[in-house]
Amino acid sequence: MTESTINALVSPEGSLEILSNFEVNRLKDRSEGGLYRLFRQCALAVLNTGVETDDCKTLMEAHADFDVRLVPQPRGLKLELVNAPAHAFVDGQMLRAIREHLFSVLRDIIYSYSIPQSAAGLRRDDPEGITNLIFHILRNARVLQAGRHPDLVVCWGGHSINEREYQYSKEVGHQLGLRGLSICTGCGPGAMKGPMKGATIGHAKQRVKNGRYIGLTEPGIIGAEAPNPIVNELVIMPDIEKRLEAFVRTGHGVIVFPGGVGTAEEILYLLGILLHPDNADLPFPVVFTGQQENAEYFEMIDQFIRNALGDEAANKYEIIIDDPDKVARTMKQGMKDVETFRRAMQDAYYFNWMLKIDPVFQMPFEPTHKSMRALKLHRDQPAHLIAANLRKAFSGIVAGNVKESGIRHVQAKGPFEIAGDPELLAPLEAMLKEFVAQDRMKLPGSGAYEPSYRIVSGAVQAAP
Repeated sequence: MTESTINALVSPEGSLEILSNFEVNRLKDRSEGGLYRLFRQCALAVLNTGVETDDCKTLMEAHADFDVRLVPQPRGLKLELVNAPAHAFVDGQMLRAIREHLFSVLRDIIYSYSIPQSAAGLRRDDPEGITNLIFHILRNARVLQAGRHPDLVVCWGGHSINEREYQYSKEVGHQLGLRGLSICTGCGPGAMKGPMKGATIGHAKQRVKNGRYIGLTEPGIIGAEAPNPIVNELVIMPDIEKRLEAFVRTGHGVIVFPGGVGTAEEILYLLGILLHPDNADLPFPVVFTGQQENAEYFEMIDQFIRNALGDEAANKYEIIIDDPDKVARTMKQGMKDVETFRRAMQDAYYFNWMLKIDPVFQMPFEPTHKSMRALKLHRDQPAHLIAANLRKAFSGIVAGNVKESGIRHVQAKGPFEIAGDPELLAPLEAMLKEFVAQDRMKLPGSGAYEPSYRIVSGAVQAAP
């Protein structure tokens, strides 16, 4: 059955800065250097909010006749949508949340790509420049709110989780909302939606009118994890590394629910940063939590971390099983500790400038067969570099699973090969097999999972 579509002319929700002719032309440009394809991909993902899919390539192919055009107006801009998914509309009118998200896409793509490369402090190949760029994108999106006390809990976890795990994440969000805490996630379904949905109920009970449900995504993943409708502040970062840095710069603590390779990537990113000596005394509450049935899952994650990064890494988080109230109380106390520290150090509440992030975590990693095979997965390096390289391995698997470019690489040349120290790779392979067995690689009902990776024995060597 062919999905129904609709043509529509859509006005911006809220204010949209005036666009220059140069910006409009780049958005219309369908060549390799233009922004049309990127904008169309992100716009289509937003219009599919609520649709259960995690395959960006399939989504693009299913809506090959979708088009989005810019229509200049005397006092602004409208978007003409051709063959847009009808479920984004009610009685011919686009859902307000989707309209907000659509123009957030337009705002962030324009801003991220229109900043001159030579602008002071915004160099994309310099660590401080990257952090500055992230700050400017978040400020332009009005995410940074001066004077607001620390209250933002980042929630990570799988998009492919079962109903019991979803309900648990929702109850944790409810307890956070009852304590006036706000939620930031990767904006998609599953453990990204549950805490937001629960928090809305908690906020309603406490009459919290300024509750925040921030969704941070990036172009490569948005098609696989379309924003859920509860997100009221959506930001599209240029790539996964800037998305991850935005999480830890704006969030005041992190809760990790059960997930797959994407969640493992986030955990390794965070622990790699917290293990840096300059961050030793910096308060940053981290809790791993799930139901009693998830106890073995977190034991597996804990053992993997201890084996790869050492016991010091395990000291950076607390595991709380089947106790949403305790999770929320731990985060509430963590917020107080963060506030005390930031005030003493005269650091901003809204952006963690003091957090030291090694450049290896900032530079974009492009998963290809050559770059994946060349990863340095051995113990003869500091723990934070082990974390960085393992993070890249997981990032490549995520790309092969759900990102359009990664899927095409795997279809063309077969699974990515991952090589290195057997002492690191054996536990890695065992954990990946468990993710597959628990249906954490793909959404339930989306068919049998075809691995996008292959663990190979032997020393690391560059692929031909």
